[in-house]
Amino acid sequence: MKDVRILLVGEPGVGKTSLVMSLVSEEFIEKVPAKAEEITIPPDVTPERVPTHIVDFSSREQDEKQLKSELIRADVICIVYAVDDDESVSQITKHWLPLIKESTESTTSHTPVILVGNKTDLIDYTTMETVLPIMEDYNEVETCVECSAKTLRNISEVFYYAQKAVLHPTAPLYLPEQKELTPACKKALTRIFKICDQDNDKLMNDRELNQFQRRCFNSPLMPQALEDVKGVVKKNIPDGTLNDCLTQKGFLFLHTLFIQRGRHETTWTVLRKFGYDNTLKLPKEYLFPTLKVGPECSTELTHQGIQFLTNLFEKYDEDKDGCLSPVELQNLFSTCPYLPWGPDVTNSVHTNAMGWITSQGFLSQWTLTTFLEVTRTMEYLTYLGYLYENESQLTAIHVTRDKQIDFQKKQTARNVFHCKVFGSRGCGKTTFCQGLIGRNLQYVQTLNREHMSQFSIGTVQVYGQDKYLMLQEMHSSQLETSGTDFYNCDVACLLYDHSDPKSFSYITEIYEKYFHDSKIPCLVVAGKSDLPEIKQTMEVQPFEYCTRLKLPPPQNFTSFDRVSKDIYMKLATIAAHPNLKRLVNMLLTQQPPFWVQDRLRHLRGVQIQDSNLILTAAMSLALAAGIGFLVYRVIRPR
Repeated sequence: MKDVRILLVGEPGVGKTSLVMSLVSEEFIEKVPAKAEEITIPPDVTPERVPTHIVDFSSREQDEKQLKSELIRADVICIVYAVDDDESVSQITKHWLPLIKESTESTTSHTPVILVGNKTDLIDYTTMETVLPIMEDYNEVETCVECSAKTLRNISEVFYYAQKAVLHPTAPLYLPEQKELTPACKKALTRIFKICDQDNDKLMNDRELNQFQRRCFNSPLMPQALEDVKGVVKKNIPDGTLNDCLTQKGFLFLHTLFIQRGRHETTWTVLRKFGYDNTLKLPKEYLFPTLKVGPECSTELTHQGIQFLTNLFEKYDEDKDGCLSPVELQNLFSTCPYLPWGPDVTNSVHTNAMGWITSQGFLSQWTLTTFLEVTRTMEYLTYLGYLYENESQLTAIHVTRDKQIDFQKKQTARNVFHCKVFGSRGCGKTTFCQGLIGRNLQYVQTLNREHMSQFSIGTVQVYGQDKYLMLQEMHSSQLETSGTDFYNCDVACLLYDHSDPKSFSYITEIYEKYFHDSKIPCLVVAGKSDLPEIKQTMEVQPFEYCTRLKLPPPQNFTSFDRVSKDIYMKLATIAAHPNLKRLVNMLLTQQPPFWVQDRLRHLRGVQIQDSNLILTAAMSLALAAGIGFLVYRVIRPR
């Protein structure tokens, strides 16, 4: 919390103002004003190092409206009574507690109450037996303290317990009547236990207990202290330990014991280290830290983020088969309020034959989520317990530089490329997208169309490096509603069915309307190339059309049997090097463009037919342009 506001109320003459004055001056003052001015105690002199404001209320100087306003503003309320005045005690339940409840019921959080018995110097007995039943009947009452403003007895303790009631409240943690943790506290501590159980054996061994101790309290437990802790648990509950390790039940018992012994701060320290607020919820600022992403930038996982997710997968892949069964996946997300993905995830990424997500598919799906909805990734990294060197989940996210800078620098450091796939209805867009994750036509025909995703994502190699290619199937209805998002991609795939005479005209309209004057590279793909090619109903045929517009010629694609990754590598390559558009277009050509043929004829005076000679000639031209190494990597025979 930023600060703590303590309000003192009670019957006239019980010594509220004297308590404040004695705390400040460290001596008893005989003549006190009707009301003490608000006092602020700096953080460096408080045990919890939090600024503390102490507010006195006087019925002689303030009215009921002002009182209710102060009750609403207070973080904790001290009801002061005189231990020698029974009427001031009875007014606690007759007047003050009902008034506090009525005044604060509109506030979002529970306001704790401290009962403060002043003037103990006037009696030789305790009133605790009288006020303890009040504490049992009213959950908002955190504790009771007896003190004396005259002798300074327990004065600092009064305000310490008041501050503690705000920073370490009992009500969210413990049910005194049942003598057990609240359901919300059990749920939070169970999540923490699962996160700290790194080997997923449902136990916390000494190494895991010490890592937990370092994370929460910045120091490990000594070996004897570890044994003492386990000994206390074993003595009280037989199934609290197993194989010299702490069970989940034992972990919960320890925190119950801390609270029963008044050590709420221990449990609260643990809870707050894992992000919980006073209501035992993970606040929005913890789940969604501020991340600035420019309009021409994208978001990717860092090495730390990938490593965390890889370790998480391995932790819950109990049978070590490289896949997550439905039960394993459910266990993995048991620390989350709900699953982050729907059933369509199995049609977006690599799975095994049973539809279980693989390790590659798991990382691909998180890469997709990070690219499309980075806030969801940050939210779930929190639920799953991400922590890297005590920093937030922002260390798992990388914001790429502006795409315009990539054009200027003529290179990109991005690892994820977004490709939008356009084509007329029935041309095979779904099959093309599914081919990226290794699925042929026969497999696609068995898929449940109700659970089909718009996206497919997988890894491809670009000059020997693994990159993620994300395909998005674009439907005709999206052309009307996409707006500027329509252009938001790294490469466009213009797919047509070369066995359908009307299919190519659709993508020419798309290209000329949206991409002709843009910097986005485009690749034309002739789908269903296993079928006989049919002449298109256009005057200009696909190859000639691409040649005229200096586009790569149509690339053949079929998924009838085995799916080749070459087409996806080409898409990723031109996405990675959009500034080398003319060169890449030449290298993607299935037969050399006319300007290459003319140049080769001029140089050698021969008709080039042999493919090896074509590659050699193209290599010579590229070397003349000063980029021979790059060309070699693209055109070398595979």
